[in-house]
Amino acid sequence: MASTFSNLLVHIVFSTKNRVPLIRSEIQDSLYGYMGGIVRGDGGILLAIGGMPDHVHLLAKIKSDVAVAAAVKTVKAKSSKWLNAEQRLAHRFDWQVGYGAFSVSTSMAERVRKYILNQEEHHRKVSFQEELVALLKRNGISYDERYLLG
Repeated sequence: MASTFSNLLVHIVFSTKNRVPLIRSEIQDSLYGYMGGIVRGDGGILLAIGGMPDHVHLLAKIKSDVAVAAAVKTVKAKSSKWLNAEQRLAHRFDWQVGYGAFSVSTSMAERVRKYILNQEEHHRKVSFQEELVALLKRNGISYDERYLLG
């Protein structure tokens, strides 16, 4: 059989540079829509997007021939370029250099989708750093705390 079959679901998390809260409510919907278009442009499917003024979560299905690092780089580069070109902010917009990417099984996709869409409620109890550490631990990823803030 010459076809490739895949179901690559990835939970992606990244923040604004220096965690500055620049994703205000008045730009959030258009930014999220634009980011969804970028994912689709790469042949992927955005299943959920949500976040807070200083970070964003995506649940995306990516094509088997697209590396996660390339997909994230494209979303971050094109979305920040678009925001800066649209001049929707008083200050230059940049994303942090790094990101978190976690594989998601089909059986957990709906749970992750709800988690992503419920970020505002979630962050009433948990800071972004606490959330990130929990995600890293849950996924068995070692980390250096010096690099969690940037």
